[in-house]
Amino acid sequence: MSTTNRAEGEQAAHPAFEAISRTVIESLNVTVGAYRHRGTGAMHYHIASDFDENVFLVGLRTVPMDSTGVAHVLEHTALCGSRHFPVRDPFFMMLRRSLNTFMNAFTSSDWTAYPFASQNRKDFFNLLEVYLDAVFFSRLDELDFAQEGHRLEFADPDDLASPLVYKGVVYNEMKGAMSSPINTLWQTLSAHLFPTTTYHYNSGGDPAHIPGLSYPQLLEFYRTHYHPSNAVFMTFGSISAAEHQAFFESRALHHFERLDETIEVGDECRLAAPLRVVERYASESDDLDDKTHIVLAWLLGHSTDLDELLRCHLLSRILLDNSASPLRHALETTSLGSAPSPLCGLEDSNREISFVCGIEGSRPEHAAALETLVIDCLEDVAHHGVPAEQVEAALHQLELAQREITGNSYPYGLHLILSALSAAVHRGDVMGALNIDPALARLRAEATRPDFVQRLVREQLLDNPHRVRLTMRPDADLARERDDEEAARLAAIKQDLSEADLRAIQVRARELEARQQQNDDPEILPRVGLEDIPPTMSIAEGEERRIGAYRLDRYAQGTNGLCYHEIVIELPDLEDELIEILPLYGRCLTDLGSGGRDYLATQSLQAQVSGGLNAYSSVRGATDDVERTRGHLILAGKALGRNNAALGRLMQETIETIRFDEHEHIREIVAQDRARREQSVTQAGHSLAMLAASSTLSPAARLSHALRGLAGLQRLKALDDGLDAPGRIEALAERLARLHARIQASPRHFLLIAEAEHLDDYEADLATLWQGQPPSMADWTPLSLPSPARETLAQGITPGREQAR
Repeated sequence: MSTTNRAEGEQAAHPAFEAISRTVIESLNVTVGAYRHRGTGAMHYHIASDFDENVFLVGLRTVPMDSTGVAHVLEHTALCGSRHFPVRDPFFMMLRRSLNTFMNAFTSSDWTAYPFASQNRKDFFNLLEVYLDAVFFSRLDELDFAQEGHRLEFADPDDLASPLVYKGVVYNEMKGAMSSPINTLWQTLSAHLFPTTTYHYNSGGDPAHIPGLSYPQLLEFYRTHYHPSNAVFMTFGSISAAEHQAFFESRALHHFERLDETIEVGDECRLAAPLRVVERYASESDDLDDKTHIVLAWLLGHSTDLDELLRCHLLSRILLDNSASPLRHALETTSLGSAPSPLCGLEDSNREISFVCGIEGSRPEHAAALETLVIDCLEDVAHHGVPAEQVEAALHQLELAQREITGNSYPYGLHLILSALSAAVHRGDVMGALNIDPALARLRAEATRPDFVQRLVREQLLDNPHRVRLTMRPDADLARERDDEEAARLAAIKQDLSEADLRAIQVRARELEARQQQNDDPEILPRVGLEDIPPTMSIAEGEERRIGAYRLDRYAQGTNGLCYHEIVIELPDLEDELIEILPLYGRCLTDLGSGGRDYLATQSLQAQVSGGLNAYSSVRGATDDVERTRGHLILAGKALGRNNAALGRLMQETIETIRFDEHEHIREIVAQDRARREQSVTQAGHSLAMLAASSTLSPAARLSHALRGLAGLQRLKALDDGLDAPGRIEALAERLARLHARIQASPRHFLLIAEAEHLDDYEADLATLWQGQPPSMADWTPLSLPSPARETLAQGITPGREQAR
């Protein structure tokens, strides 16, 4: 990393901005400039890169002090038309007029962000004009507030005597979101962990409080929080900072003067002693046994202190990273619950960091025992420490996370921006958040102290009194109680309304319906035409090679020092009883022991040499005939370049020496998978419905529903419920071994992605490992799913599947 002086940076700034600093981050191959708008004080951080995909984000500090969801409602309402684009839904309309690779808006606990990305220059500036107008010149029509936020309507729109009901996009969205036990768990935990700051409240909105938000309150929140003085602009890509700034200035900023008001999150008042609370969550299940969540949470230091943040990340990884980590091992193997809590880990996006651990699938009476288990585990680490290789593995994972060029579902530039957004919003070190190499070097030096981990555990956790133990038990009556309270509240409201008030509610409902039906002129919005689209696309091209008797496809890409490997295995034709355990097999393949090691040693090795292994199956129909299917099992891994050979050996051992005799851990994997799948239903309801609806369209779609949809979840629950019977887990392990033997005997090829200068060396490492002859294909048959495909799979569970053989 190098930093230029201020004068050099100022040469790249628009006259309306002053340059603060300019930093070259060699590990990311980017240059980051920090600029301040002279008139309003708005900050602009530009990540200059040679990527053709340009990204924009404007972030606003939104710090509500109630649970009316004002920031969330405002995010929705701001997108319902603006000064220059007075159409009801400009964002949706732009989807049809744009080449964007990403468009969205987010409401977090203390910020709201409006990001987009595009690989087309004209499209980028079209979107930028729409976004700037939407954020800083929103119309905020009162009808849009009623539509997006909340309103009263009659259950029967034509009958004034019918009961009143609440409606509204955000209101209904949050009713759905807060029906999730995990969302409820996190909001309840935050309320106790943060008794006085904004995190105490539900920034998305609590359905019980959303109707308390008034239209004037929304306007006042917009006036202060959506002002450029409270904004952070962040950009990424090949367009220069000065060009961005010229657009910001001409389209928005020159209309504003500095706002004499600072919006920020203050420090939380610290607890003098640990807090233990019991709360309820609504459950529709008749069986409430083993449905309790028990979590412990600590409030740690400031996320704006990069050294403190990395220490906390290191501590979290040492304790919870994988099954070999001491605290995760304790949570996975305890009989007090079915699985570690989904909340386990570090929350670092808030101004102050929190650390959470716990279990799900428990009972309220186990709370004290769980707390004792956790504290005893931490005391053991504080007294004895952990092996040096676990500390090195955690440091390795931090370095790998810094270097990897990925955004998962986000464009890479947006991934970088979001990684620094919290620091920008909290007025921290944005450059440090983007370039953690110097801080990692300092952490490595600290970690060489013999008592480093012991002191870290004691200072951050054991001697920290700001701790909350939350027991969330299910209550089958809670939802009904809330519905009754809402009905009584609405009945009381109606009783106080005059005849004119009642008719006004009816009139507004009709006005809203008419507004929804209106046809806006799309030509108000900018667009791209065919003349703006390049005639060719830049698509990565690889080359086919041979390593011994196997095919290798390799691609030269800028990977920032990482290498990516995949072993792609053709799925053979399989019986139903083997097809239905494909998802479980993929999980076991990377979680069980291999190479003569048990699963703890194997997972520890994975953390030391790789960014983790992932195994999954893929079955697709042919592009010209959906009835003709083809399936693959993919084992994927990534590592820093220096660990290429070690990653290759680990993947080879996973395929060739995986062990299925670790029956207790297989039992734990099934229970954890069930808990994860059940908890995901609320968030993934639309996906599950799509899988079910499309299941009759093709063999591959039917199989997706059978394995990943509701039918698959039903089967997983039946499997989990039956595994404690004598001989069942042994029978499952035998089935997994039979499936593995069939996959081992199938044809395979390899994929390698790395920087061009390293490809030959990495290929040579692979060739050394895979020198033998592939299995004979004389009797091998590829996966076939004739239509109708596997009817028994799509319909449900085969009774007695796990009986001992």
